[in-house]
Amino acid sequence: MAQPEHDPAHHAADLRLHDSPAVRALYWAAGTLCVALGVIGLFVPILPTTPFMLLAAACYARASERFYLWLVNHRLFGPAVREWRRHRSIPWRTKLWAIGLMTATLSTSILLFVRPLWLQFALALMGVLLARWLYRIPSRDRPRAAR
Repeated sequence: MAQPEHDPAHHAADLRLHDSPAVRALYWAAGTLCVALGVIGLFVPILPTTPFMLLAAACYARASERFYLWLVNHRLFGPAVREWRRHRSIPWRTKLWAIGLMTATLSTSILLFVRPLWLQFALALMGVLLARWLYRIPSRDRPRAAR
């Protein structure tokens, strides 16, 4: 029988708490830093939110059951983390939204704010490479027409 999406017992199976309290504290600090960077990434497109939340989940899985379950069951961040943990994929809409937002903000930066041509080129290249990398990550819910 399939377990519900938000069943803490199901997600607790992913936990691999480290034996050392000092190492758990370091993992917790790293996870918390990743959450902070991911939240900043909601507003600053150069910082991608989803990879930081995935790193945070990996850190919390070794540091704290409480924080791991909080992140996995979070309304905004949880679905992408659960999808990655179970299937190593990113939801199609999340992927398209991230690529679109990144394209819009990098284009705006290049056209309106960045003056040196070499820096415009570097930002454009970084955007293309990041978008290509993100697009190549599997999406289980990708529509057939987009395949």
